[in-house]
Amino acid sequence: MIHLDCLRPSAKSLRKVALVVAIATLPAFAQNAVGQQQPLGSATEAEIRQFCTGIADAARDQRYLLQKQELDKLQADVDSRIAILEQRREEYEDWLTRRNEFMKQAEGQLVEIYRKMAPDAAAPQLEETNVMLAAAIIMKLQPRQASLILTEMSPAKAAQVASIMSSAGNPNTSKDPS
Repeated sequence: MIHLDCLRPSAKSLRKVALVVAIATLPAFAQNAVGQQQPLGSATEAEIRQFCTGIADAARDQRYLLQKQELDKLQADVDSRIAILEQRREEYEDWLTRRNEFMKQAEGQLVEIYRKMAPDAAAPQLEETNVMLAAAIIMKLQPRQASLILTEMSPAKAAQVASIMSSAGNPNTSKDPS
């Protein structure tokens, strides 16, 4: 008689059978799995579209941020140039005011007095006056008479007067005439 225990498979034998079946079917599963995978470099158009749609807002925000930074930099450059131009305008207005005041000092009767004086008599008197005033008066005289007066003055004083007279026409001179 056959023992029924012989027909009953043991756990050990079942494991061996399962292992053999798994090894036998492994190439089929591997082929199927490899066939379903796509190469790393290729993606479907839907995946690409989904990726681009997902990052579109972030890319737009980054582009706007870069544009804003560039505009801010340009605005700062324009503002600095405006400040420089404003400073130069103020300097020019100051120079113009100083020049007009300088020319007013020589106005009126004083110029007429020196115009009628002999150069050898006017020169010592102008040497003793304020250098700015002397230069303003001499500038109002005729060039021939002015040159004669400067010739009669001491060389140092004549040089100071001539320097002031030349700087009166130059807008880049400092406020200090001496």
